[in-house]
Formats: sequence, structure tokens, C-alpha cells
Amino acid sequence: MATKSTPPANVERQNYLVPFIIITSLFFLFGFITNLNMALVPHLKKVFTLPYAWAMLVESAFFLAYFVFSSPSAKLIEAIGYKKTIVVSLFIQVVGALLFVPAARLVSFPLFLTAIFIVGAGITALQTAVNPYVSILGPEHSAPFRLTLAQAFNSMGGMIAPIIAGNYILTDLPATASKQMIAGTVRGPYLAIAAGLLLLGVTMAFMHLPAIGVTREFRPAEKGEPILDRSIWSYRHTVLGALGIFLYVGVEVGLASIAVNYFLQQGISVPGTDSFFQAWGGFGHWVIATFGLSDRVGIASVLVSLYWFGALVGRLLGSWMLTKVKAGGLLGAFGIAGTIMLAISMMSSGQVAIWSLVLCGFFNSIMFPNIFALGIAGLGPMTSKGSGLIMTAVVGGAVIPWLIGLLADHFGIQHAFVLPMLCYMFIAFYGLAGHKPKRAAA
Repeated sequence: MATKSTPPANVERQNYLVPFIIITSLFFLFGFITNLNMALVPHLKKVFTLPYAWAMLVESAFFLAYFVFSSPSAKLIEAIGYKKTIVVSLFIQVVGALLFVPAARLVSFPLFLTAIFIVGAGITALQTAVNPYVSILGPEHSAPFRLTLAQAFNSMGGMIAPIIAGNYILTDLPATASKQMIAGTVRGPYLAIAAGLLLLGVTMAFMHLPAIGVTREFRPAEKGEPILDRSIWSYRHTVLGALGIFLYVGVEVGLASIAVNYFLQQGISVPGTDSFFQAWGGFGHWVIATFGLSDRVGIASVLVSLYWFGALVGRLLGSWMLTKVKAGGLLGAFGIAGTIMLAISMMSSGQVAIWSLVLCGFFNSIMFPNIFALGIAGLGPMTSKGSGLIMTAVVGGAVIPWLIGLLADHFGIQHAFVLPMLCYMFIAFYGLAGHKPKRAAA
């Protein structure tokens, strides 16, 4: 990787600290919005009386945007730079968030999907910009550490989203409530999101983000250079990394999207009528009092929040672990652990089934940043293309959850966990062996 010749290393680190903090805050943003969209699965399933496979189209619409817009987003970065791409992405999300208002008023499932797709397009551009930007704010060998730390804020946003959804969207309305009234619970939260995104976009437009000198290594080679004769598909570790991202995103999203329904199946009841939260003593009563839980859906939403809290804890611990353990080995271990947790959930019931699924959030924690960092390692001038390919693979969030929903419709949710188990097994393979490059960019 090329380095700057003028400022000393300690000045570079000082100059990159503020940009790192600013960009990391954006990880919180898209973590929150992504997981709030996941909460729409049980909501729209109820509004439109949908089977699981159709309800999972909410995730398909969101993550299909990654497939459509990842490569154009990479080209947009080349044309206008990181900062302007981030600002554009925020304004795109404003448009998508505002579309939830007419979608709720008209009670239109296609319009809901359109709004979700547009929000997904903005998130795609944002992620395509901020992931490599964080990777290059320092030495390449510490890129997994920086991405893992930034992803911890993604998890923080993801942890808060289900609680907001449980209190403002997934509320238990009277049985006589109309579909329009039920659908209308999304209006307030998404209007607030639109206002926040607009303010953030304007703020970012006037904010100073330094041009990173080393990004020349991350741009396409100039005409006549030998690297132009190569295809990104010739880099085995990058292609397998893209497949790993495809499967990982599908698993994480699929489990979170179906979790509310799964937890309800495992016997959660309103606090005071069963022993679920009473079994956790003072902590259980604190949760009930803090979040005002009075219905089963609210409790299930908090459990989903704990799933994302596990990811937050895992990423914070993972940042430290990556200073002691190689990224590939840690990824392999967490992939194996995720497989074991799902196997336990499949073969059990009640609290064991619930908490083994919740723990999957912890083992998901370090997967994305490590697969991404390992996938673009050693690409040099091909890094922007590698990043585009890997971000395109996030479309797994559109495919895997739909397949999980299809299996759940035919065989039940627990039997559907066979698919995410296979995904975890591949991720374990990638961490232990598949990430090793077969060729380097010269």
C-alpha cells in the first residue's frame, strides 16, 4: 500500500481520528434503519395477512437494492468522491422514508416495498462508501480492527431499532382496528427518520472530511497498466469472500426477521401471566418497567434487541480479540459456534430454544467486517472493484430470508434453520481456509 511521504505516522493518526469518529457514527445510522426495516416483517405480515415467504419480501426489497446499486455506487465514488457520495446517499434515504406516509395511508404493499427499496438504495451507497473509507484510515493490517470497531456502532443502532419498533410500530391495537390504522403506526417513526436524515445530510455537506492520499491504491489503474487485463473474478479469496457476505447477511437478516414469530411460538406470554421474565428476577422486572412491556410482541421485540446487543458485545470484544488472534481463525471459530447454537435451538424448546437463537447475534458480530477485510486484502488497485463485488453480494439479505420463510411455511421455523446452519458452515470454512489469496495484485 502506498504511503504519504510528508506527515509523520503519529500526525496521520491524529488527522484520521476525527474522520473515523464521523464515519463511525454513520454505521450507527444504517444499523438502526436496516433493523427497523426488519421489524416491518411481522408488522406487514399482520396488516396484509401474508405467509412467511411473502412477508420476507420486505427484506428482499431492501437488500435487492444492494445488488442493483453497489456497482453504480462504486462508480459514483470514483466520480464525486467519498464525502459527496455519503451526502447523496442520505438524501436518497429521505425520499424513501417519506414514501412510507402514502404507503400507510393507501395500505399498499407494493408502495411499502418501493419505499423500502429506495431506502435500501441510499443505504447501499452509504455502505459502499464508508466500509472502504474506514479500511483505509490507517495501515492495511489493522483494517479488520477498525471495521470491527465501527461495526459495533452498527450493532448499537440495530439494538435500539427493535425497541423503537416494539413501542411505536408493533403495538397491539384493538381487534376492531382497521388495516389503515394498523399500517399507520409506521408514519410517525419514518417521518422522524426523514427529518433526521435531512438534517444529517445538510450537516455532512458542510463538514470537512480529508481526502485520503493512500486511496490512489484503491482506484482503477490507468490506461495501459497490466492490471487492466485482470478480472476481479480471478481473485479466489475475493469471490469466496463475496459468497461469504451473501450467506452471512442472509443468515443475520433472516434470523432477526423471523425471530419475533419464533419467540412467540416458544411460549412467551404477557408479564405477570407466566414465569418467563419472573425467572430473570430483578432484571426481568427492570426490563418490563423500562420499556413499558404489556404484550407478547413487545417482549419478543426486546429479545430481538438482545440479539443485536449480542452483536454489539461481540464486536467490542472482537476488536480486542483481533489484536491477539488472526482474523481468519476468529471468523472460523465464530462460524462453528453459530452452527452449534442453531443446532441447539432446533432440537430444544422454550427458553433454551430462544436464548440459543439470541446468542447467534453474538457470533454474527465479527463476521461482516472480517469477511470484508479478508476479501479485499492484497487487491491494491483492484480494491474498489473488490469492494463493489462484495457489497453486491449483500443481496443475500434478499434471497436467504425469503428461502427461510419458504421453508418455514412448509416445514416450520425450527426445521427452516437447516439453511442458516449450512451458511454458518461455509463462513467457518472461509475463515479457516478459503480467505487465503491465490494471487496478489501487482
